[in-house]
Amino acid sequence: MRVINIHKCVKKIEKTRINTYLKGVFFELPTNAGIKKALKNERLLLNGKKAGSASWVQEGDIIELKESNFIPPKEFELKLEIIYEDEFMAAIIKPPGYTVSGNSFKTIENALNYNLIKSKEPDALEWPRPVHRLDNPTSGILLISKTSRASKNLGTQFNNKTIQKTYRALVQGTITKNGTIDSPVDEKKAITEFKRISLNDSLSNTAISDVELSPKTGRTHQLRIHLASIGHAIVGDKIYGIEGKTLKHKGLFLYAVGLNFKHPITGEVIKLSMTLPEKYQAYINREKLRWEKFNS
Repeated sequence: MRVINIHKCVKKIEKTRINTYLKGVFFELPTNAGIKKALKNERLLLNGKKAGSASWVQEGDIIELKESNFIPPKEFELKLEIIYEDEFMAAIIKPPGYTVSGNSFKTIENALNYNLIKSKEPDALEWPRPVHRLDNPTSGILLISKTSRASKNLGTQFNNKTIQKTYRALVQGTITKNGTIDSPVDEKKAITEFKRISLNDSLSNTAISDVELSPKTGRTHQLRIHLASIGHAIVGDKIYGIEGKTLKHKGLFLYAVGLNFKHPITGEVIKLSMTLPEKYQAYINREKLRWEKFNS
């Protein structure tokens, strides 16, 4: 394995354990767990010799970090739409019907190497990694990290809730023009703000509301649970929809259409958006025609 970074201990320090000293030294190893793993996998050299957890560091020592020999997962050759990419991160449109990551082969994570250009940065990840998740039936913008620094920074932005997320959905019935839902999800605080974009006639649901959603927390299935809790389940929701009124074979009409965040390296404000699929408006038009035909 080749050496990808070198550090010389120039500060006057007391004799210190290497795992303690390395905190914040190599940006390729941003966490304690990463340092521990690198030591275990013999990726660290101290003065040209293999370093271990019992190694001590002092002034004048030279520490070298070798590349990882971890083998990336087998590529899933699924073509993805890429809407942003640089050396540090990327953003793709996740198609519906795929899990972001997990034990199965056909995941978005396993398709990233097939679609993205490998970063040439020193802290490049072995393969690109999703920074957050979208439900299996949900389509929309998904952020991907290509380096350790980007992964850590974007993760912090999500944890600090400084990333603005925008969704669009078609929901059953006539929802109020705007409002906030703050009922707990899985006994945890959850907040969703919504705004009605349009109200449309529907023969099967009396009305269909087109809404913009802004989740302020990120609980599993939060938007689906929240909308169903106020009697306006998302069209196509087989889990939380009303039995007998669930649209079949058309998928879930929920899309992650916008993300505003700071670039993890440059700090530049990035605003990403996606166009709603044709079937979104097509369903509204179809329901309108059915309504007009029935009431003519």
